[in-house]
Amino acid sequence: MKNLFRSPLALIVLSVAAIGVCIAVYWQFYMTAPLQYRLQAVENGDISQTVSANGTINPVTLVNVGTQVSGTVKKLYVDFNSKVQKGQILLELDDALLSAQQKQSMANVQNAEASLELATANEARMRNLFAQEYVSKQELESAVQAKKSAEAQLKLAQATVERDRANLAYSVIRSPVSGVVVDRSVDVGQTVAASLQTPTLFKIAQDLSKMQIDSNFAEADIGGIRVGQAVRFTVDAFAERRFRGEVKLIRLNPTTVSNVVTYDVVINVDNPEQILLPGMTTYVNIAVTERKDVLLVPNAALRFKPANAEMQKPPANQSPAPSQKNDAQKNDFQKSGGRPGDTSGGAKPKRDAFSGKVYVLEKGALKPVSVLLGVTDNRNTEITGGELKAGDQIVIGEAQAADKPSASSGRPPMRMF
Repeated sequence: MKNLFRSPLALIVLSVAAIGVCIAVYWQFYMTAPLQYRLQAVENGDISQTVSANGTINPVTLVNVGTQVSGTVKKLYVDFNSKVQKGQILLELDDALLSAQQKQSMANVQNAEASLELATANEARMRNLFAQEYVSKQELESAVQAKKSAEAQLKLAQATVERDRANLAYSVIRSPVSGVVVDRSVDVGQTVAASLQTPTLFKIAQDLSKMQIDSNFAEADIGGIRVGQAVRFTVDAFAERRFRGEVKLIRLNPTTVSNVVTYDVVINVDNPEQILLPGMTTYVNIAVTERKDVLLVPNAALRFKPANAEMQKPPANQSPAPSQKNDAQKNDFQKSGGRPGDTSGGAKPKRDAFSGKVYVLEKGALKPVSVLLGVTDNRNTEITGGELKAGDQIVIGEAQAADKPSASSGRPPMRMF
């Protein structure tokens, strides 16, 4: 007996027998095991289709405070986040030059007044002499003209004083509105020059309890947005909270970047807690279409495709099955613009309807069912036509996909026996 087991022929026979047993067990318990599917019932419900975009929170009114005169910053009275009232002093510029210029102008006024007094006296004297015929009429007219010129010079000097007084007042920068300082661009000792354009010293948000979102929506989504629509958005700083707003304005000025056209949608936001800060990035969602009490299927059912779908195609000489007729009708629907099976144009479908396919289990076998689809919220999709009804069990996936052979590899995975 020991010699029998040591012979090469016996070892070969035992090896072949062991391999046969393994193959039989593998085929019995793995390859012939029935496929298991995850099912879900078709239900009625509400659905809404949304469009999304990113945006930035900004104050409704943001005032840039500048200066009309040049000078060196002498004093600062406010800083970042300071609450200010209308007319409150924000900073002072060094007014030495402006004050000296005003004094010079006032001296010019006194000089002009003295010249006017002399011209007035000369005019009176000339009138008396003209009445006595001691001077000519031309000399009288010259005296009158000299008086009028002195009056004009006095008015010019007075206007210069008013201008210098205004420039001196402009050296004290006051807040034009009540609000909060959100930006300060100068420091004490810094020189500001207002020769070419007005430099910005401060930015003041008038009311942080009322904010707005400037968001850019693609041209494909802008058609469903209307003024007054409700808006929901989130921010990274408060990821657990959902905020609400309202569409205020759709600006007609498009922005084109790399041939992508977007439109600025302005959204009003109430900020009573003042936790939404200027510059925060928002993620905006606007519900553009809503459906009530409609037939819904999960999107997983629309994505599901059996692994042996290609094997189920009928031969060329065999008439197509009813489900495959539905596929042909779907193609006719896409080509003709009508409903499935209507190659002549037929009744025009809804604008948001398109075709799809789901699978149901019938007597242990998969049966495809063609349907017309409506709006989707990326989780469920509305069914607008087809043979499905509420309560039908549809396939949304395979329950044991991890234990099945890999379709891409074409061979079963390694198993431990």
